[in-house]
Amino acid sequence: MKVALAQISPFLGDVRKNLDLHLRYFEKARKKKVDLLIFPELSLTGYTLKDLVEDVAISPEDNSIFDQLIAESRDVSAVLGFVEEKERGLFFNSAAFLSQGKILHIHRKVFLPTFGIFEEAKFFAQGKNFHTFPTPYGNTGMMICRDFLNYGAGYLLFAGGSEIMIIISAAPGRGIAGGEAYETSRMWESMGETISRFSTSFLIYCNRVGFEDGKHFAGGSFIFDPLGQLVSIASYLDEDFLVQEINLDFIREARKKWPYKRDDKPEVILEALKRIVRKYED
Repeated sequence: MKVALAQISPFLGDVRKNLDLHLRYFEKARKKKVDLLIFPELSLTGYTLKDLVEDVAISPEDNSIFDQLIAESRDVSAVLGFVEEKERGLFFNSAAFLSQGKILHIHRKVFLPTFGIFEEAKFFAQGKNFHTFPTPYGNTGMMICRDFLNYGAGYLLFAGGSEIMIIISAAPGRGIAGGEAYETSRMWESMGETISRFSTSFLIYCNRVGFEDGKHFAGGSFIFDPLGQLVSIASYLDEDFLVQEINLDFIREARKKWPYKRDDKPEVILEALKRIVRKYED
């Protein structure tokens, strides 16, 4: 299976320009014979939208822009980020998995950062769930940026049977780690190594780059294999098109070596969580 990460800098608030950008990357993916093309968080809109959220929102079931993207997915599957108007006046930071000319799944961001420089909960409704869903490449789960830093989310996808975990992100860079990387880049990579190793799944993280509203986004998109080994990583500073072949049979080998999936006990965790929640309520 050949995966491509489109580490781009979207145009803030201009869905038409971003559609053209996506279409160019679809064409690049076809030339490279890519199976799955992944874009960053809010790739169709840019990140620091604030009051622009309503103006750029899309209902995927009835939208000409989304229709074009769905058509593109007939021969190249894709994951992309957008503002979804699920119900009238109710907006989500969402990720869509498109394949074979269909929408296979939409994930709505659950953990909305609203502190410091982040203001998402002021403008977006909160997603309610994490799902594993079938794709042509295996059982897959998706997260959006801050979802990934809640390790319970990764566990839910693992318990749900995900073999591939896809995270799309718009993570700014903060702190100096040496070389081109930010301290925060190391944080994302550490999480990638940990979740991939203990879920014995492929973990694919696509971040954006560029400047927006005084923020610099940190790039550094990456892929980890089911043993927690870094397969490839993109530039920390510049737009990039990272193409990587991955062998899905490696999931079986990893799970034979480390039987975390075989030994998982979600029912035990569920009952323990119920007790914890009851204690909070008391």
